[in-house]
Amino acid sequence: MSFLRVAAAVPRVEVADCRANAAHIIELARRMAADGVRLAVYPELSVTAYTCGDLFLQPSLIEGAYEQLHEIARQTADLPMVLVVGLPLMIAGALRNCAAVVSGGKIHGVQTKDYLPNYGEFYEKRWFRHDARAQHTLYVVDGVRFGIEICEDLWAPIPVSTHQALAGAEIILNLSASNDLVGKRRRLLNLITHQSDALRCAYVYSASGFGESTSDLVFDGKAIIAELGQTLVDSPRWQRDAFYESADVDIQLIRSERVANSSFTDCRVREDGPEAWAYIDVTPPVASPVDGRLRRPIDPMPFVASDPEELAKQCCEISEIQCLGLAKRLQVTRSTNVVIGISGGLDSTLALLVACRTFDMLGLDRKGIHAITMPGFGTSERTKSNADRLMEALRVSRREIPIGETVGCHFRDIGHDPEQRNVVYENAQARMRTMILMDVANQVGGLVLGTGDLSELALGWATYNGDQMSMYGLNAGVPKTAVRSAVAWYGSIWPDIDATLADIIATPVSPELLPADPSGHIAQKTEDLVGPYELHDFFLYQLLAMRRSPAVIRDLAERAFAEKFSSEEIEKWLQTFLRRFFSQQFKRSCMPDGPKVCAVSLSPRGDWRAPSDASSAPWLNDLK
Repeated sequence: MSFLRVAAAVPRVEVADCRANAAHIIELARRMAADGVRLAVYPELSVTAYTCGDLFLQPSLIEGAYEQLHEIARQTADLPMVLVVGLPLMIAGALRNCAAVVSGGKIHGVQTKDYLPNYGEFYEKRWFRHDARAQHTLYVVDGVRFGIEICEDLWAPIPVSTHQALAGAEIILNLSASNDLVGKRRRLLNLITHQSDALRCAYVYSASGFGESTSDLVFDGKAIIAELGQTLVDSPRWQRDAFYESADVDIQLIRSERVANSSFTDCRVREDGPEAWAYIDVTPPVASPVDGRLRRPIDPMPFVASDPEELAKQCCEISEIQCLGLAKRLQVTRSTNVVIGISGGLDSTLALLVACRTFDMLGLDRKGIHAITMPGFGTSERTKSNADRLMEALRVSRREIPIGETVGCHFRDIGHDPEQRNVVYENAQARMRTMILMDVANQVGGLVLGTGDLSELALGWATYNGDQMSMYGLNAGVPKTAVRSAVAWYGSIWPDIDATLADIIATPVSPELLPADPSGHIAQKTEDLVGPYELHDFFLYQLLAMRRSPAVIRDLAERAFAEKFSSEEIEKWLQTFLRRFFSQQFKRSCMPDGPKVCAVSLSPRGDWRAPSDASSAPWLNDLK
């Protein structure tokens, strides 16, 4: 797997004691190496401490820092890792604020600070000078390019890392001495995550901590790692001991993102094409130990926020996107009527709730929402009663149109034995329901709202020219795991239907096209047939949003669902997902309009444009 373990290290410092600081740096390096860290960054001026003031002009301090840099190189020569440490160095007759790259006992290069702050509490130009002649350099470890910027370089209007990333740096290291102020940590975190997003890279940030002088400033110690706009690590504050934070950054994903993002390539050609860069390989001669762990968060529910407060905001966003999409469609078609097939299941429930909220928003009478139940051969009492209670509570126009007799007549017409409960038996019911909805829509001059969700579209779990078709696919951008959360959220804002919605959420997902069992319970359970939706939503997100290979998806799923699904189950359902995802593309190629809601869309006019004849064999072979 294409992950590189990186770390942001925050050692204790003794102000102006280079020997002690070098010992702290070495000790922390040995801890990180034992933990499999391959690339580590230390704070700005970590060999001397940042708060030395006019002591920076003393030859004893400058020479001591230079000597201890060589001592760090000697003492870490046997470590399978690259260290980037901060210190002052005399270069071309002037003192520079520098970062030195060390591995395998060698000092491979030095990066000078481009932007020296001289405002507020910072007055670095008192001691340091900018090196206008510094060469543009990137470093390489295990084939991965990384760049280095120092503190203020990130805060500049055009950060140094921007040019480094456009020149190929996949990881940016930042040595910083950012002091702590009320509210500054959040601002800094936003800046780092934004930069990792804008540059399509990983960003590793280390800032001074305990031990710096507190004459005028306090440093809380910061170790932050971000990747592609997501925070992987944000260290606890106010630590008094040396510490580090590590994460495995996904190089394959970063490279894939840059290939997919045309603006990144265009900007690279426009802004940095003419510039000459040097690339120095600093790969240690010793390989890092492999422990089998993956040091990064793996969210088993990528479409659903884990924090309750964030989840509520997310569900509100889902609702607003769907409502605004439907409102515009109603406005354009000058329609005050919609038609929805109500089954008592999750998807039709969400469509009905969104329709009600949209009509309220537009000041339309909810009687323009024509909710139709169409009991068939597999309709259970539980779903039927939930549908009835929901429609009554929401005060919409209700109709019940049983389809059993009509479908039976159809079976006679085409010569199908109703005892043969095969695909003909099932799909005839789905197509009959769609025909009814379309005809009623013509009666009332309204739109048929599709209820199928994103997860069903990914699996092709819909009847072609049946529930696959509508006049507006309201749920087409919402995965099943998010549908559940969104329905529950509506219960929180409309408490009078909360109990009904809770029972709908608890009902097994089913198309109810086969008769119930002898006890009257649902016999045809979707997740028994095609697999758990939480797995399929994970697969969908990793395949399309993250563009990962099946083997990597399987490995991540085994880690994310270790306590819930066995490796054999994950392998089985991933194979099912891949086979169905490719073979069912033809259903998506002619799907109706519907709003994109989450990070992934399968609209043939939007995110996903694929041939219906593509083979799944390469992806299935990758699993082997």
